[in-house]
Amino acid sequence: MIPRHIAPTLERAARSFPVVSLTGPRQAGKTRLLRSVFPDYAYVCLETPEDRAEALADPRGLLGRFPGRLILDEAQHAPDLFSYIQIAVDEVRTRGGRLAGRFILAGSQNFLRMRRITQSLAGRVRILHLPPLGLGELARLEPRSPAALLSDAVGAASSDRSGDGWTEPAVRGFFPPVQSGDATTADWYSRYFQTHLRGDVRDLLRVGDLDTFGRFVSLCAGSVGATLSRSALGKACGVTHDTVRRWIEVLETGFVVFRLHPYLRNFRRPLTRRPKLYFLDTGLLCRLLGIRTGDQLRQHPRRGAVFENLIIAEVLKAEYNAGEYPRLSFFRDRRGNEVDLVVETRGRPHAIEIESGETVDTDSFRGLRFWTSATGETGPRTLVYGGDEDRPGPDGITVRSWRGWR
Repeated sequence: MIPRHIAPTLERAARSFPVVSLTGPRQAGKTRLLRSVFPDYAYVCLETPEDRAEALADPRGLLGRFPGRLILDEAQHAPDLFSYIQIAVDEVRTRGGRLAGRFILAGSQNFLRMRRITQSLAGRVRILHLPPLGLGELARLEPRSPAALLSDAVGAASSDRSGDGWTEPAVRGFFPPVQSGDATTADWYSRYFQTHLRGDVRDLLRVGDLDTFGRFVSLCAGSVGATLSRSALGKACGVTHDTVRRWIEVLETGFVVFRLHPYLRNFRRPLTRRPKLYFLDTGLLCRLLGIRTGDQLRQHPRRGAVFENLIIAEVLKAEYNAGEYPRLSFFRDRRGNEVDLVVETRGRPHAIEIESGETVDTDSFRGLRFWTSATGETGPRTLVYGGDEDRPGPDGITVRSWRGWR
């Protein structure tokens, strides 16, 4: 098992909160991680028909069978259970008993989007998210905070040129089953899309026309890196603006996509207010774009968008693994001047431009220079590119290889 960077965060949370929830996409490795970190806990999976039936019909009885510490996997299948967990926690608190780590809840849907958990367990639960594997985990590096990932010393990447570049890992993707070699990448992602994504949508929204939904997800892949137009997506699929909104919410709830919102801080300059859409895993993104190999990606017109997605997703994974609330955005005015990523670290914005090429020229720094002149911000600025060397850039800008983000 590849050591997961979120494990220390998970252990700290279980020492401090009566309830810990770990959510993330299907097949990200939640169950294996939890049973490894908490081997002494009882375990119940609510995807098992008999356990789910008991959780729905007699939640108090189910919890009563496990008076000790308990992992409840796929807990979203029985949302009424959260209220009974609240009662169990409060009863222990009333008696002065030990609370920390009493329940571990796991699920493949974002509990933050489930009103019942936020209402029932407010103040009692620590919510964490497990993303797919990151570049640093695959390289067996120690966990790094988001701030450290962004500010490691120049030169850290120059000694490590293993592998054939960023395109191969981007196409392969970062889910544990494809990394372990249990299945070919193409077969696994096809099965993942057909079995999990379409099935989850059917369960959550009772979508009748799954083929239209499939076209919608493919169109989302083609829109990565561009500002999101729900009306254009709806028109292309033949569905309403409201349907597009609900489908995007379902994809976000299942940790398939995430939105990057624009950086808006009291500027007089007209700025775009539309978000951008990205995929949590570039393997799925490449599959939806019809990209099967690294060589094909190197020649593909969406190469730059895939690399941008790869780097932004790595920052998001670092935030999740540290248990941080992601403070990620992008900057763009209505004339098209843009910075790909702005990360709030230690109260200061860190501006990041992302270039897929292996060569850096003067034009590569244009967006970062514009950022400084337009915002007056004096925080760090970084250019991340597809080459191998870290080095200082002009005007205090740092040039970082994608390899340094491992």
